[in-house]
Amino acid sequence: MNNYKALNKTTANFSALTPLSLLQRSAKVYPDKDAVIDADLVLSYGELYQRCCQMGDALKRRGINAGDTVAILSPNSYEMLESHYSVPMAGAVINTINIRLDAATLAFILGHGEARVLFYDTAWENVVRAAVADLEVQPLLISIESKAGVSDGLAQQDYESLLMEGDAKASWQRPDDEWDAISLNYTSGTTGNPKGVVYHHRGAFLAAMTNSMVFEMTPETVYLWALPMFHCNGWAYTWAITAVGGTHVCLREVDPMAVYRAIETHGVTHMCGAPVVMNMLLQELGREGLTLSRPTQFALGGAAPPSSVIRKAEEIGFQITHLYGLTETFGPSALCVPQPEWQALPLEQRALKMSRQGVSTHGLDEVVVLDVVNAEPVPADGKTLGEICIRGNTVMKGYLKNPEETANAFSHGWFHTGDLAVMHPDHYVEIRDRAKDVIISGGENISSLEVEEVLYRHPQVSEAAVVAMADEKWGEVPCAFVSLIEDSKAIAPEEIIKFCRELMPHFKAPRKVVFGELPKTATGKIRKNILRDSLSQ
Repeated sequence: MNNYKALNKTTANFSALTPLSLLQRSAKVYPDKDAVIDADLVLSYGELYQRCCQMGDALKRRGINAGDTVAILSPNSYEMLESHYSVPMAGAVINTINIRLDAATLAFILGHGEARVLFYDTAWENVVRAAVADLEVQPLLISIESKAGVSDGLAQQDYESLLMEGDAKASWQRPDDEWDAISLNYTSGTTGNPKGVVYHHRGAFLAAMTNSMVFEMTPETVYLWALPMFHCNGWAYTWAITAVGGTHVCLREVDPMAVYRAIETHGVTHMCGAPVVMNMLLQELGREGLTLSRPTQFALGGAAPPSSVIRKAEEIGFQITHLYGLTETFGPSALCVPQPEWQALPLEQRALKMSRQGVSTHGLDEVVVLDVVNAEPVPADGKTLGEICIRGNTVMKGYLKNPEETANAFSHGWFHTGDLAVMHPDHYVEIRDRAKDVIISGGENISSLEVEEVLYRHPQVSEAAVVAMADEKWGEVPCAFVSLIEDSKAIAPEEIIKFCRELMPHFKAPRKVVFGELPKTATGKIRKNILRDSLSQ
């Protein structure tokens, strides 16, 4: 008989993991400490906690129940940060939405996620108006009044007046099950319509704790929000900074000089961003001859930094950590942990080491490279290609209302990333190619199939293929290869680009169009590898 089995879970020795408890703790430990700075507004941890409890109670009084979706369309702001706590305090699921999306995509997300409430910054009132006009069931519209826009009557109420309907002393309950959903994030993936990635409370808690460890955060951390909070819930740093009692500094939009002033004014110690943000900073600060008065840790997602970027960053005062992850893995799932001996290497060799995607974060069990045919681990020889596969606690629940895609993503007991990589002898992973035709531009995913679908709507387009083209500012941008219908009139590339921009967000439209016959395999499939190679010649 196993006597250990007789010991049971009780309220004294077990509770569901949730990042909500992290805010509760910091409010007790650091009640008067600056929790969030947003322009001229400063909230202490005590105030932040009370406001979140109050808004959570207000939502419940409005009939928001467990499992309901509450969406928010906002740049980085104290309201966006509060929603990461207040919405799940009501038992609901927070859906943070990309502010760069067009009305049609916004309408799809609100409808697919069945949003009961939409908090929105008034700067985006026009796109919200167009989006909700197409919905059969409209969410309760709550405006977040900002200097960038004024509400003209679309919203039923504003954020602060809704807040006043709640009780600041209201209690909240942990989720019944830590596997309950906490957030919904949409990613474009490889299909036209975005997929709804569902996170759970357990994963959010562990991602927060993992990220604070990975980034070596402490109560002295001052974190600058250059990374959008709408992107993977800010890579879970919305919860991670709170976990250590650090200070959130909100930045509405990324302007290099605004970033520099915020770093110097507030003593910023940590920040995250896509390569485009780093490039903007290096170019502008380098042009102005500015350096940081103290080192700032910069976690860089997306493409690996070349040696020239590393050199410039270190000269200005940024210390780079390279992260790898996906929306499906709560953001960061691997990082390139620097080894002490790397510092003695010449910069070029050190850059090669740092460019690898690295090893798993603490919240995961494994990050492996598996053979794409038999799902067995490939040799750790730095040569044999396979697919990066992941398993562990900081992996999504699945795709909302999409059991087929969920089953495919989790086949053989692993989450399949679609990224092709090698495993080095030191067990550091390095991506070599993308199996999915997703273009990562400025940290945002662009589905090549979505762009191709729009191209095929043009009356003169016979065939189209879209691939990633290197871009100094954005990392990657879409490039369209187009074959015109026979005997069609001549058309300029700019006309194709304009056509696409009228039907989709500008950042998704091709930046370059190349006309000509498209290379194909014997079975008629377009050979995108040849098209990609032609761009590098």
